[in-house]
Amino acid sequence: MKHWNDILKADNPAILAWAETRDWAQRMAACGQDSGWHAEGDVWTHTRMVFEEVAKLAEYPELDRVDQLKLLFAALFHDSGKTDTTVLDEETQRIRSPKHALVGANLCRRVLRELEAPFDVRESIVALARFHGRPPYLMEKEDPAREVIDLSWRVDNRALYLFALADTRGRKTAVTGRAEDDLHLWRLQCEEQDCFESPFPFANDHARFLFYRGRLSSLHYAPQEEFSCTVTLMAGLPGAGKNHWLAANRPDLPVVALDDLRERMGVDPADNQGVVIQAAKEECRKHLRAGRGFAFNATNTIRNTRRKWVDLFADYGARIEIVCIEPSLRTVLAQNRERENPVPERVIQKLADNLEPPDWTEAHGVEWATNSG
Repeated sequence: MKHWNDILKADNPAILAWAETRDWAQRMAACGQDSGWHAEGDVWTHTRMVFEEVAKLAEYPELDRVDQLKLLFAALFHDSGKTDTTVLDEETQRIRSPKHALVGANLCRRVLRELEAPFDVRESIVALARFHGRPPYLMEKEDPAREVIDLSWRVDNRALYLFALADTRGRKTAVTGRAEDDLHLWRLQCEEQDCFESPFPFANDHARFLFYRGRLSSLHYAPQEEFSCTVTLMAGLPGAGKNHWLAANRPDLPVVALDDLRERMGVDPADNQGVVIQAAKEECRKHLRAGRGFAFNATNTIRNTRRKWVDLFADYGARIEIVCIEPSLRTVLAQNRERENPVPERVIQKLADNLEPPDWTEAHGVEWATNSG
């Protein structure tokens, strides 16, 4: 199976058979686990069990095939990061896999990108892999309500609950019964906060923005949406089509572009970018002081990088929208070759491997332009 369309046509046994031929699955088969939590054995044995438990869920027959595949692929990748994170704790002599969910989510995204899975489907699966371990530990959180609300804009809480059930059942452990009780409590908390079937209903976009910045005084507070201007932050790989999107959709906006500044200042992309970043910040501040909307155009493929620019724009009271341009990698590479100054493909591949698409927790508005072109 080389494309997502092949996956759509395949039955569950065929998907599992395909997965077993992949190097990431073979590495899982060679990775041991803590016997207290996983008496069934290696990571791939657990993965197979969870995959099979997904299809046994009472709700499974009611799901359409795409939603079934989201759960099945979450099963395939939820513990895939253990192969790179598993260590033996010298003090306890127990096997641990710190941050394996994050590593597994990144692998999941890369594999699904290679299959050219639709962006929304891919990111739904990645989110399930990333947050699969959160529901059982709800009652350990200082504020359980905030925990489920926080997750509701990052992942489909209902799908997360279903997957957590399959994950709990797909193992052999001394802990019986209680784990599922914890999951049911998690579902009840979601339902109480009205975020089980859909994201939590904040009063407005600015309330959501403030919540994820730790600045919302009350969950039901409706802050005034009086902004000094709107900043459009572009995000996407080199050659993705960010300039084209701006020309077609925001033709009148002034643009602060790192590529333009580099060319104007004679700074090679491989050189230290400090002087370019400072120049970009000053151009942004000029627009912000004037209350003038503008676009900020750079790759912005990493969440922490975007956060620094969003912080700057928010300090001036701007409304912030993020526009993510992500055609298929095949299309990106083809478009990059047509550029006057193409970026080395190895650089694009490295950026793609570490790419973190934006989500609703980062800005007032988010738009994804993901057609393959």
